Amino acid sequence: MELDSMVLLLSRLFIGGGASFCAILLWTKTRDTGWMLVGLGVIAGYVETIYTTLKSFGVIPSLLVVKNISLLEVLLVNLPFLFIMIGLIVTISHRSPR
Repeated sequence: MELDSMVLLLSRLFIGGGASFCAILLWTKTRDTGWMLVGLGVIAGYVETIYTTLKSFGVIPSLLVVKNISLLEVLLVNLPFLFIMIGLIVTISHRSPR
């Protein structure tokens, strides 16, 4: 692995770990469904980073491959945005005046 990709990977792991830690702290402080879903999105993003790291080192193989497309990777890449989107929709719907 080259130095530039190693620096990028380590920075994603470090910053993602910090963001996941803060998301877990927020989760313990609030019971708001919207913020909990946003926190789940942050944690899902970190899980995707860890999966990508392990796959790049050859620790785990590509799983659930259909026609050279890894369904697990498609799910892991899009899951954080899905959780964040649902969390924002829930928060907007609770905060909007009726």
